[in-house]
Amino acid sequence: MIYPENTIYITGTAKVSSNDPISAMFDMFFVGIILEKESGKIIDVTCNMVRDMTSDFIKSILLDYKLSDDIELIAGEIKDRFQGIAQKAVIAAIKDARNKYMMLKSN
Repeated sequence: MIYPENTIYITGTAKVSSNDPISAMFDMFFVGIILEKESGKIIDVTCNMVRDMTSDFIKSILLDYKLSDDIELIAGEIKDRFQGIAQKAVIAAIKDARNKYMMLKSN
């Protein structure tokens, strides 16, 4: 996929618990988010889950939200819909990505 020039790529990371299957493959959980630079609208997502289906599910939750404005809605939807072991790590990584985006916007 080719992304328009008005998009940026931001990552967020979080630690995972030792009983999470992710920890067998990766040291950290990460989420990569492509968003419109000015509006913060999320247009694509990737993350390092063990199964593609899980990554696709996380992506389906995040698409079309605005990273800057909708963080509480995102966290709430993840709490409601994603019942995996990595739930807290997913929320923490998205909040980390949001913090990086907000710092970028303030500069």
